[in-house]
Amino acid sequence: MKKLITEDLQTIDLQLNDFDTNMTDPKQLITQDFAKQLCSNHSSKNGNSDDANAVWYSIEELENYINFIKKEGNEKGYKVDGIRLYFGSYPNDAKHAEKAGKSTIFLTPTGQKVDAMKNDALNFVAKDASAQSDDINEISPMNFGNMGNPPKMEYLSN
Repeated sequence: MKKLITEDLQTIDLQLNDFDTNMTDPKQLITQDFAKQLCSNHSSKNGNSDDANAVWYSIEELENYINFIKKEGNEKGYKVDGIRLYFGSYPNDAKHAEKAGKSTIFLTPTGQKVDAMKNDALNFVAKDASAQSDDINEISPMNFGNMGNPPKMEYLSN
């Protein structure tokens, strides 16, 4: 029995440290102070103290969505290259209960048809990478994260 516990702990340790050590840090990182300022600016601009000011997705949900859009994109002939986040508001109806009229974000895959990429390469068209990243409307967007309303989520409140 002692051996079983040791093996379980090693498995847990491997899962907790399951990341690519060769990856580089993202170039878009910002300071905690700037993030706090952005959050404060949004709250001041929005003015609706009852509205959502944060949306949370688990790592598992995000990884699952990334795998889903890669698979769907491949099956539909797309090279998926990113995810665009849109701001939205739920309809003011009973169907959406406590979320009615509240802000949300939803994610949609971006990319380009593989055939279009081949044509661009043949024509030696040099484009900005972000200009090539169109929304892929043939793959479902993702919504329904957990909202930070009420009580409001305060950035760096802990």
